[in-house]
Amino acid sequence: MHAEIERLFDSKPAAYSAADIRLFEDFRRALEEGSIRAAEPDAASPTGWRVNAWVKKGILVGFRIGTIVDMSAGGLSFLDKSTYPAQRFTPAAGIRIVPGGSSVRSGAYLGKSVTCMPPMYINVGAYVGDGTMVDSHALVGSCAQVGANCHISAASQIGGVLEPVGAMPVIVEDDVLIGGNCGVYEGTILKRRVVLGTGTILNRSTPVYDLVRQTVHKAGEEDPLVIPEGAVVVAGSRAITSGPGKEWGISVYTPVIVKYRDAKTDSKIQLEDLLR
Repeated sequence: MHAEIERLFDSKPAAYSAADIRLFEDFRRALEEGSIRAAEPDAASPTGWRVNAWVKKGILVGFRIGTIVDMSAGGLSFLDKSTYPAQRFTPAAGIRIVPGGSSVRSGAYLGKSVTCMPPMYINVGAYVGDGTMVDSHALVGSCAQVGANCHISAASQIGGVLEPVGAMPVIVEDDVLIGGNCGVYEGTILKRRVVLGTGTILNRSTPVYDLVRQTVHKAGEEDPLVIPEGAVVVAGSRAITSGPGKEWGISVYTPVIVKYRDAKTDSKIQLEDLLR
């Protein structure tokens, strides 16, 4: 499949054949089964993750193949590519999608015991691990990789990174808590057991000040921003130290690591098992 997807991406045919369409359907099914992923763990990588560019190419091929069709439902008008309808689940999948306007696009993987609170959206190429909760008004963007037993709280956004195909998508490892109204963008990696306080924004442009380890975490020219395992990150500010900004007493937003996760933190953020 890998070689065939590469061929179809690199050499766009004048018209797609029935065999091309079957290839894409097999590819999309593999995404939904979790047997292929836009990025996957790799112990040999400095970040612990490897991008599978060919998988992103396959997703883009799907957009090329698809035509705009009517996907209206329940009296509401929807128009989208024929290759990416809303995904449908059965009770056997073990997934809770609470009524109220949520949608999971085809080509996304949801593990056992995932809970989706309305309204939320999970885009193509996303991977959501077992036992994770995606809360109301939350977004899991295209190709984002979310681990097991995470909580994506209300109105938070896990950004999508589909292009360029070689770029690292956003990675959220196991047992991460993302508070309400957070945003994680541009290929940021949250290592295991990270906690983001309400309103924390992370991207390649903003350094993260680590008060505990007395260091500053930054994205490199080609490398993502990596938040260390167990870090507790909150929204902070940093004073401008020169020019008019200093004279006017202006500060700019910056995320701050104020502690590393401990038993006290765990007791405060423990997910309510009865809700699952």
